[in-house]
Amino acid sequence: MSPSIDSLVHKVRSYNGKGDTRLIRETYEFARHHHAHQVRKSGEEFILHPLGVAHILADLQMDEVTLAAALLHDVVEDTEITLDDVRQRFGSEIAEIIDGVTKLDRLAFRNREEMQAENFRKMFVAMARDIRVVIIKLADRLDNMRTIGHLSEEGPRDAGDLRAAGPPPGHLPTQVAA
Repeated sequence: MSPSIDSLVHKVRSYNGKGDTRLIRETYEFARHHHAHQVRKSGEEFILHPLGVAHILADLQMDEVTLAAALLHDVVEDTEITLDDVRQRFGSEIAEIIDGVTKLDRLAFRNREEMQAENFRKMFVAMARDIRVVIIKLADRLDNMRTIGHLSEEGPRDAGDLRAAGPPPGHLPTQVAA
């Protein structure tokens, strides 16, 4: 079953009955509108990706600002929307989180070791500023890993990183005694 905005709101209400679900619905509609003509390699509507990321975070009982940033995390990179547009519409806190998530992916590297070292450095810097940036990025990677079967070997820049990284923490197969 594909994630929906209604099931996301229901999840949030189950752990935070006083949560601002209006913000979640508003950011979802904004993201859905701006991703309207985009599809994933699986053929699914692109909006299902940020919605999937938000569901992962709701399972962790994250706050509404984090969920809103998760729903918007790709609009700055993948649409005509700028960080200033997000800041004006949804505020500085959400814009700064999105900016941090976006910055975790920028930079070119000479080799895999250099890339991994820089990724750790960027993650530590992001954690020092706002841990939600790293949590959203990890949920983003987890959602991407769940659909990795639809990627070709020449897929997006981080597809190889995802394959090399193995399963996400908590999803390692258990050993069976022979």
